[in-house]
Amino acid sequence: MADCKPIEACKLTKCYGDFEAVKGVDFEVSRGECVALLGPNGAGKTTTIRMLTCFSPITDGVIRVFGHDVSEHPRLAKSMMGVCPQEDNLDPDFTVQNNLLVFARYFGIEKSIAASRVGQLLKKVGLTEKVDSSIIELSGGMKRRLMIARALLNEPLLLVMDEPTTGLDPQARQLVWQLVRRLSQEGVTVLLSTHYMEEASQLADRVIVMDEGNILLEGEPEKLVQTEVGREVVELWNMSGEVVDFFRQEKWPMEQIEGRLYIYDRVGGEVAGAIISHFPEQERQIRQATLEDVFLRRTGRVLRD
Repeated sequence: MADCKPIEACKLTKCYGDFEAVKGVDFEVSRGECVALLGPNGAGKTTTIRMLTCFSPITDGVIRVFGHDVSEHPRLAKSMMGVCPQEDNLDPDFTVQNNLLVFARYFGIEKSIAASRVGQLLKKVGLTEKVDSSIIELSGGMKRRLMIARALLNEPLLLVMDEPTTGLDPQARQLVWQLVRRLSQEGVTVLLSTHYMEEASQLADRVIVMDEGNILLEGEPEKLVQTEVGREVVELWNMSGEVVDFFRQEKWPMEQIEGRLYIYDRVGGEVAGAIISHFPEQERQIRQATLEDVFLRRTGRVLRD
């Protein structure tokens, strides 16, 4: 196991009847990495995670967790990972502490060890003061942090998180991000899915961009932006045909979507300078390029779709 990667997926495929939700994808996650599956709803991210975590059978291909085929050895594979699903599946009949203590039994953790570990984990996720609270008293962000604590009960080598901050307010999202960063710094290998560009940029060492069941590209967030888009994006709206024709003739890379023109500037300042010189009254926004622009360039659609 020492030389095996935490995750190896080869020709991974999932079909629901005639619909192919995941289309023969290949990817790996190395030890200590934080990797994000990034894409819009319906991209195949959650389906991929459900196959990895043994919640959904694989149609074709294989996933190995530390060298173990999850289809052939599901119990062993699950014992090596912690899973934080997208949906809240905490038990409302138990307190915060008892949710963790009961879950610890599933892994056969001794009572004394479980009690100590639960205390440590509640401190790690900032819920010590909520130890005797019921689940219905917790905010959405607190519930998500408790689910992360639960996923860490078996001291997993791999943490898998499906859309960890969906539905959370900005402050709660930041607290979850801080927790994930801390876990990464402690050497925990993390695979998370997200449709939030900023989340992938903030947390991931490497991003795997998915769309319609395929992997479009993968790499370090900053390098993907620089390679695919460049330094700067100029957004124009309420522009005339003359403006569009001008930039098309200049052969700058661009996309026109829903009445907006996105012009990509690898160097920075050149496109903005041309607009100011030739169309000073043009409504515009000049901003740094992001992963959302990478997705836009590859698919012709904005990521939030």
